[in-house]
Amino acid sequence: MGWESTIHLHKTQFLDLEKPLAELGNLKASTFLYPSGVQGIRLQNGLGQMVVLPFQGQQIWSLEFFGRNLTMKTMFDTPYNAPYLQTYGGFLIHCGATAMGVPGTGDNHPLHGELPNAPFQSAQLLIGEDAKGRYLAIAGTYQHTVAFACNYKAKPCVKLYEHSSTIDVRFELENLKNSSMEFMYMAHVNFRPVDNGELKYSAVTSSETVRVRSSIPSHVKPPPGYAEFLEQLRENPSLHHKLVPGLGFDPEVVFFIDYLADQDGWAHSLQVHPNGVSDYIAHKPSQLGHAVRWISRTPDQDCLGIVLPATAESEGFIAERAKGNIKTLEPHGVFALDLEIGALLEAETSRVESTIETLIA
Repeated sequence: MGWESTIHLHKTQFLDLEKPLAELGNLKASTFLYPSGVQGIRLQNGLGQMVVLPFQGQQIWSLEFFGRNLTMKTMFDTPYNAPYLQTYGGFLIHCGATAMGVPGTGDNHPLHGELPNAPFQSAQLLIGEDAKGRYLAIAGTYQHTVAFACNYKAKPCVKLYEHSSTIDVRFELENLKNSSMEFMYMAHVNFRPVDNGELKYSAVTSSETVRVRSSIPSHVKPPPGYAEFLEQLRENPSLHHKLVPGLGFDPEVVFFIDYLADQDGWAHSLQVHPNGVSDYIAHKPSQLGHAVRWISRTPDQDCLGIVLPATAESEGFIAERAKGNIKTLEPHGVFALDLEIGALLEAETSRVESTIETLIA
């Protein structure tokens, strides 16, 4: 039997000085205000901590386990109430929902849609226990209504369990209209790359199943040799599996990957560190049928999107509609997705590696 209690969050609870809000065993929650004025809530469990922005996209701004920051290197040491690229560096950014990806010719949506920094109307701290143990969670609701166009609620929830080094993420999109709704979604999960880390994931590696994006977004200014590096990756995508220092992920390289799932419906991805520990993400291709990988290694940004599970590829609404990748939600229908994200020690890493090897054999 599980139980759950709810603490409703209000912006007046967030002050310059960090204040404890709730405790349950090793679990702790505290609230604070960034110098930029953005509200943050810190959840801790003894193994690590995460900071969520409860009223700004419900982004996970940072995630740490075992004393290690899993979050990408960015130019922003604090989040801002600003457009996407002017506050970019969170660990998990929800993207969508009326559109997602890089706007292409004819698109008028912002980069990755309206969700990344959406002003949430409500936010909650959940305290409870379920079959996996005791937890703290952050949840909330953002309603996006545009007359004659769309009306939906986005409802994310992220759980930190008492004895776990992974977090559970759930996201629900509810169509409030009496007519159908086209939508897109991507979980933009931004790990920090590790030199000589190895990427292992439940997909067969070939030029057909691990495809390099050929289009170059307008905000990307490629240096000399970039086109040649992309061509090498097209011919042999396994070249990117070991993050050897100096590989040309500058400013970025994007892949589209066809994943395989285990008997429980989960696809698995790892960045295995040289010392045998790993960064981990699992998603369900039955929910998010497209997988994007994004790598950017520059002096100012260092990021590994091991997998960005999505409903479509990331080339903008019009291009994805032409591919047949736009999903439709029926009147008052709900779309839901689940993720597991975090860090694994050596034994758990080996277990997941075995699962992956079995799937791709």
